[in-house]
Amino acid sequence: MTVTPEHLRALAGRAEAITAEVRALCDSAQNGSPEQGHLMVARQAADWLARGAEDLERSAAELARLQAQPCGFRWGVCPEHGNTLSSRAGVSECRVCRRTWTYNRLDQPCGEPVTWKVIDRAGTETKMCDGHVLGARAAAGGATFIRLDAAGGQQ
Repeated sequence: MTVTPEHLRALAGRAEAITAEVRALCDSAQNGSPEQGHLMVARQAADWLARGAEDLERSAAELARLQAQPCGFRWGVCPEHGNTLSSRAGVSECRVCRRTWTYNRLDQPCGEPVTWKVIDRAGTETKMCDGHVLGARAAAGGATFIRLDAAGGQQ
């Protein structure tokens, strides 16, 4: 079985539901009743479940990033501004935001996650990242741009 971010999110949702159910049960005990003191342990367990749900959500987000398909264009871009990089002495810099990378990003395949499917007039589909789609929008008249799900490049 391949673990997906959706599996982890579903488990997190179940943990959140159980947390709410345990807390509601604990809150239903009347003040001063004998069971109220014993329910403190159950409330503590609900707190642990809530932290577990948060950890599962973080794991799902990290797994989604890990499983994301890289753009793979033969040159890198600024993920926010597109084809705005310059490189000098092995360091790349965006001319707009001034973000830097400690390698020549222009000479490396793009490792940003795929976030778009572009279909040109001839029907050719190309998947690309946010940065590369900026240039494609300017150059590919009549193309269709479809935003993909951030969790693994799916529609």
